[in-house]
Amino acid sequence: MTLWADISRVAMGANVLALLALCAVWARNYRQFRSKHTLGLLVFALMLLGENALGLYYFLVDPTLTGWFSGLPDIAATALMALRLLETLAIGFLLWVTLD
Repeated sequence: MTLWADISRVAMGANVLALLALCAVWARNYRQFRSKHTLGLLVFALMLLGENALGLYYFLVDPTLTGWFSGLPDIAATALMALRLLETLAIGFLLWVTLD
């Protein structure tokens, strides 16, 4: 399980960093253009950033949940890791499209 938890932690950390970059770009664009679409992207990124930051806190800092995640069966840990990796790929694609 430790390998899956470590991969999930790295994915969540990458998500947080990428979402911070996306929020910075979309906030700048919203200030400049005042577009509802850009505001929607910014709010979405902020909520996803909150979800990933809270998940990272639970995986790294919270003693109760860190122990619980470490004791997950491999099938559950693999499923959680796969979801985090899919999320990382999706955010990475959004970052690529936004910065291109």
